[in-house]
Amino acid sequence: MTNPKLKLLIADDEAPARSRLRELLADISYVNIVADAKNGKDVLNLANDHQPDMVLLDIRMPSMDGIEAAHHLQKMAKPPAIIFTTAFDSYAMQAFDINAVDYLLKPIRLERLQTAINKARALLPSQLEALAPLNPQRTHVSISERGRILLVPIAEVIYLRAELKYVTVRTAEREYLIEESLTRLEQEFGNIFIRLHRNCLVAQAYILGYEKRSVENGENGEKQWFALLKNTHETIGVSRRQQHLIRAN
Repeated sequence: MTNPKLKLLIADDEAPARSRLRELLADISYVNIVADAKNGKDVLNLANDHQPDMVLLDIRMPSMDGIEAAHHLQKMAKPPAIIFTTAFDSYAMQAFDINAVDYLLKPIRLERLQTAINKARALLPSQLEALAPLNPQRTHVSISERGRILLVPIAEVIYLRAELKYVTVRTAEREYLIEESLTRLEQEFGNIFIRLHRNCLVAQAYILGYEKRSVENGENGEKQWFALLKNTHETIGVSRRQQHLIRAN
């Protein structure tokens, strides 16, 4: 019984680079190229469709780069092995070498490619964490849902609210749940969201204004400030500790 071929996805924004990889991989009999991707968003969509065993992932791509795409690929039920490809980038190469992350330096040679394929493994969480400085802020958050990875643009997120072990991601259309730390999200996206309550980050672009309202079960007519939001009838209560943000606005 013959072993099934290795399903491989190529990701590079330059067509000549993709063609070069296809030519090289044609000489490796146990590899089956399932698709080509032009950017990180394509990578996720094609990975959902083809469930590749391995991804050759260019670092610098438009729309979403390879580092962020690798982060989202980890949400798959069976994350693929990843080999990054790059033109000379001493900063990235140093990070890869220190953290034992597989990479290929362009122009890619067949022998080096074959060696990398034979030893490549899925990234460990610690390796992915170490690569974060190469892509300090994601353009999307990813949600694992019904066996697929959904990408939600950060620009469409109205608020992020911590609830037990999950964070609710609210857009105009619907809510999603992610398993991430609200504190960590605040560190990454602090230029986009502000903390109005200890458990809630709100996108500044979606705040229409603030309104003081009576609070249910409040004593002596107690009132509280609420943030009014675009694209939703929901409001977010502002904690006393954060009321200085209202004065600042």
